Amino acid sequence: MFNILDFGLASSDEICQTLGQRLKTVRLARGWTQSELARRAGLSRGTVVTLEGQGQTTLASLVRVVQVLGLEGELQSLFVPPPPRSIAELERRASTPRQRAPRQRPPRP
Repeated sequence: MFNILDFGLASSDEICQTLGQRLKTVRLARGWTQSELARRAGLSRGTVVTLEGQGQTTLASLVRVVQVLGLEGELQSLFVPPPPRSIAELERRASTPRQRAPRQRPPRP
């Protein structure tokens, strides 16, 4: 099972390394080799090795691995707006945002 890491107290390197280890655990639970995951995600095996071992990769590669492993729902909470902290904030969110017309450029001579 997973080691519990308090992300609030961990360094960014510790978080990345833990994420790589967790993705490896999911991969192994599916019975896939690193090569199989890399092939399915359209990545090199070296990218998967580095992600799992060191927690280092590009954001695009991370998203590909997450999608192939079927974990996109885990990312959903990152994009949910936080709940309003006050009634005033709730009202601001509910109001229609002000829209501006495109800026007019002066005609060329």
